[in-house]
Amino acid sequence: MVAYLLAAVLLVLFAIGAARDLRRLSNAVLLGLAVAAAAAGLLGELERLPPGTARAVADALPVAALLAALAVAALLVGNGVLMVRRAGGSPVHLLPLLAGSAGLVLVGVLWTAARVDSRPLHAAAAAALLIAGYLAFLLLCCLGYSALYGRIPPPRQVDFVVALGAGLDDDRVSPLLAARLDRALGLRSEQERNGPPAPVLVVSGGKGTDEQLSEAEAMARYAADRGVPAAAVLREDRSRNTAENLRFSDRLMRQHRPDYRCTVVTSNFHVLRTAVEARRAGVPGQVVGAPTAGVLWPGAVLREFGALLLCYPRTNAGAVLLLAVLGATAGWRP
Repeated sequence: MVAYLLAAVLLVLFAIGAARDLRRLSNAVLLGLAVAAAAAGLLGELERLPPGTARAVADALPVAALLAALAVAALLVGNGVLMVRRAGGSPVHLLPLLAGSAGLVLVGVLWTAARVDSRPLHAAAAAALLIAGYLAFLLLCCLGYSALYGRIPPPRQVDFVVALGAGLDDDRVSPLLAARLDRALGLRSEQERNGPPAPVLVVSGGKGTDEQLSEAEAMARYAADRGVPAAAVLREDRSRNTAENLRFSDRLMRQHRPDYRCTVVTSNFHVLRTAVEARRAGVPGQVVGAPTAGVLWPGAVLREFGALLLCYPRTNAGAVLLLAVLGATAGWRP
């Protein structure tokens, strides 16, 4: 009963936070905590089952969790190997391989610690388990809320549609960037059909050291080839990352309309972090996602999760340190 009451309180707090601003990362955590509390309440219902059934369910849950962890780790390793073979060993492509390998190592350490009488090993295993549990919980919170946020329809009437850059193939937009632009152009056309005027398209992306022209210029050419008038496109060509994309685009849009409203378009794996960064930059608009090839998704999601953790370095570093101390203390005890 207490767990269900806690879940209800957390849901109310989540609703209040979402009503204030959908782009708060705390919304994801509150929703995750509410689900966890409800799950704890359901586990408490085991006491009402017949003793044999309750014992069987209680014994099956850790096994199911272990098998799920092994399956996820194996899939990540497989995806990492595939991406490295296809596209080389860039950091993003290596992330699934590294994360999956770390998961397998953790399972191995926990398995060994359960069978070896070693206080240092028990302490290390307990600390690693708590830290891994914390990171896994946050990742699930982000995935769940990102999926929920991505289903919220964008505003029907905005002044600007902002497409964020994503790298070029020589002097042309990459498939990932083309998907973002196609989604942005679709939103622009939809508003134009529902009633003029059509929103201005803002293409945002600077020139990398290995690129022949700015992402914004290549994006503007892509839009022009699809019938968008040059006067309906604004170029933001100085940004080097998501935060600068949003900050510089905000300045550009305020020059044309101080009280503007916009929709920001990025890839679906990038939606939650972009929403968080948009809130920080004071950009008055929601974020929508464009589809991404499934094989790219694991590495991209892990990169975005790492970037989200770095958005709150003190909070996460403090939590990891506290959990490491608590785990090591508990594991060291006889």
